[in-house]
Amino acid sequence: MRVLVIEDDATLGHALQEFLGGQGYAVDWLLSGDRVEGALAGQIYDLLLLDLNLPGLSGLEVLRRVRDGGSQVPVLILTARDGLDDRVAGLDAGADDYVTKPFELPELAARVRALARRHTGQAQTILECGPLSFDTVGRQIRVDGKRLALSVRELSVLEMLMARPGRVVTKQQIVNSLSAWDADFSENAVEVYVYRLRKRLDGTGTSIQTVRGFGYLLDVDRAP
Repeated sequence: MRVLVIEDDATLGHALQEFLGGQGYAVDWLLSGDRVEGALAGQIYDLLLLDLNLPGLSGLEVLRRVRDGGSQVPVLILTARDGLDDRVAGLDAGADDYVTKPFELPELAARVRALARRHTGQAQTILECGPLSFDTVGRQIRVDGKRLALSVRELSVLEMLMARPGRVVTKQQIVNSLSAWDADFSENAVEVYVYRLRKRLDGTGTSIQTVRGFGYLLDVDRAP
């Protein structure tokens, strides 16, 4: 999942980037709203975290332009404005959720997960594929109930495959979803993580198949 943070407070912006990055998200960060349209034109995002009190172009104007441009990307407003009129204005302008500062990071993470589920049409917090189950809240993979130890990157790649069982996920989709602007993440890196995942999934009854020229899919092995 790739997130764009638009926040002019450097301390908060850096904290959000570090925290969400630790949750397995790829996070890009802008200090002002005037570059948002260009960022959205060059990259597909799964979520925008948008401050309202931005220098130059206000957060509300950014939101209006995003919606007027036809983008349906989920938008979560982060702001110190806690008045009823402010909340109504933000939601009416096209925001999907509204969090007032100061806020607790675990609550923010829960709201991010909820928006991600809503955007993908996934109601449950548990993804299941054969013997695999992924707890999107606790960020844990289990095989027949036993926890499978994975790195953050391995977990994120497997999550993408589990969210699309039996469907091909391209290398470029994985790169786009997991690589922030300042990250050195390439299709070669994807191959490395897939190789590691295959070793960890060996004997579990699931496997990652390569569809040449396209990408990968997660397959539940059929019993003979």
